[in-house]
Amino acid sequence: MRTKPTTERPLLVFGAHPDDIEFGCGGIVAGEVRRGRSAQLVVCSRGEAGSNGTPTIRAREARDAARELGAAIEFADLGGDAHFTATPALAIKLAAIIRRVRPAVVLAPTVEENQHPDHAVLGRLVRDACRLARFGGLRELRGQAPHAIGQLFFYAVTAEAEPAGAGRLLVDVSDSEVRGAWVAAMKAHASQLRTRDYVEFQLTRARLHGLSAGVEYAQPLFPASPLLVESLASLERAARRF
Repeated sequence: MRTKPTTERPLLVFGAHPDDIEFGCGGIVAGEVRRGRSAQLVVCSRGEAGSNGTPTIRAREARDAARELGAAIEFADLGGDAHFTATPALAIKLAAIIRRVRPAVVLAPTVEENQHPDHAVLGRLVRDACRLARFGGLRELRGQAPHAIGQLFFYAVTAEAEPAGAGRLLVDVSDSEVRGAWVAAMKAHASQLRTRDYVEFQLTRARLHGLSAGVEYAQPLFPASPLLVESLASLERAARRF
């Protein structure tokens, strides 16, 4: 289903650790790329505190996974794995990336507390960075033109990180090519698969979300702001048939 590149602005995805993007929203990234949108992944540590895999190994796995998704990748230093803090300096650092990439849509981990603390901190930092990227008078960013994104969505790396009662958007990732790229990207993180079968875990989550929506597989996103549409035509398909 891969299509020609479009003129749509890029998708920018932030992850706290080398495997978070693939496990939390890899199918969504794969689908967007295969529909012609470019994707830039920003990994904010090299998994230095992980039980398995060295930082060098994990960075290599992240690059291999990005290649499977068809996305570009870069690394940002926010103080190291398990040391993230929500400071203005780090939010401004991420805002500089947003100004450089100039995305339409940004994805980041949810801000729920019941998960790895780096995930929630990164979600808050990205939320703040999206706002700061708009401010033309911000001294630290005067060398870059301001940029307003279209929408920030949060993704959940685990079921526990899904916001309870929050509105959600389910993205259909049932296409075999999309799902194949997603699975290959998850399998690229071989060092982390020694801990548990994360591939089966994430596919099972996606299967449950898909069944709730009448499709094979789906991954959830959680809007940071209400969605705005020009017409109800784009909302004619719901996850529940009344």
